[in-house]
Amino acid sequence: MEKLNEKTERILTERFGKDTLIALATSENNVPYVRNVNAFYSDGAFYVITHAQSNKMRHIEKNPLVAVSGEWFTAHGKAYSLGYYGKEENVSIAAKLKQAFSEWIENGHMDFDDENTCILCIRLTEGILFSEGVRYEIAF
Repeated sequence: MEKLNEKTERILTERFGKDTLIALATSENNVPYVRNVNAFYSDGAFYVITHAQSNKMRHIEKNPLVAVSGEWFTAHGKAYSLGYYGKEENVSIAAKLKQAFSEWIENGHMDFDDENTCILCIRLTEGILFSEGVRYEIAF
């Protein structure tokens, strides 16, 4: 397994550094759950806007170890809430998410006045990426 390098980071950013649908797997009481989420990749992590009281966040609070899968990529990581989307510490990542999700972010689906609207960070730990016939095993 090789450490994330400039080439694999470039591939991940090109592929996932925009509004991307990924599968996110969590577990509760040894039962796996998977759902598709809109995500944005940056610097070894995926970011998702979600509700703090959703099932996925409840699962993650009890067990932060997760798995993700996207276009020719699968990985494990540790997930945690960055808290309310609108808090001062989240200004930088919130701006990136607003740009990445610009096609739908203001369609009324998300209530940005609700302090339960939070940013989920999935910090990747290891993954397998396929690109142009090459398999990359990556440690983040």
